[in-house]
Amino acid sequence: MQKSTVLFYGAISLDGYLARENHSLDWLIGTEGEEDTGFSEFYETVDTILMGRNTYEQILILSPEEFPYKNKKCYIFSSTLTGSNKYVEFINEDIIGFTKSLKEKEGKRIWLVGGGEVLQPLLKANIIDEFIIQIAPSIIGRGIPLFVPGNYEKDLTLVDVRRYKQFAELHYTKY
Repeated sequence: MQKSTVLFYGAISLDGYLARENHSLDWLIGTEGEEDTGFSEFYETVDTILMGRNTYEQILILSPEEFPYKNKKCYIFSSTLTGSNKYVEFINEDIIGFTKSLKEKEGKRIWLVGGGEVLQPLLKANIIDEFIIQIAPSIIGRGIPLFVPGNYEKDLTLVDVRRYKQFAELHYTKY
């Protein structure tokens, strides 16, 4: 039985922001161009997706016609939304405990989408096994940082560096 691994995969601005202060990703739209950024290859390695409510709501805005992760098991951490719908299950319990229990199950990779309120507690608890960070050719000056200042340090090992047109991708694993 192969246990699941948890990874963060996402794009940030050159100055380290995941999104604008209002959670908008408008600065990222169109920066990818027509070239593949490796997403399809990555997506096939994932069977479970975790995200917070704010990220989920932004995805619904960006993809109003069709939920983009409908063929994966999706869990949304929320203190206000409960139950489930056709594509997602809302989780109202402890992020750390829930994620640890998922890691113990057989599976592929668990993709942490977004950041902030979900990323920081998992980072502090040393639950994240990999980071795949794509750096976009944009400076937005302010917004939601990928890594919120805090009382934690992590040593990582650089696994790979790739270039996708204007994007640089850094792949790290836990040391």
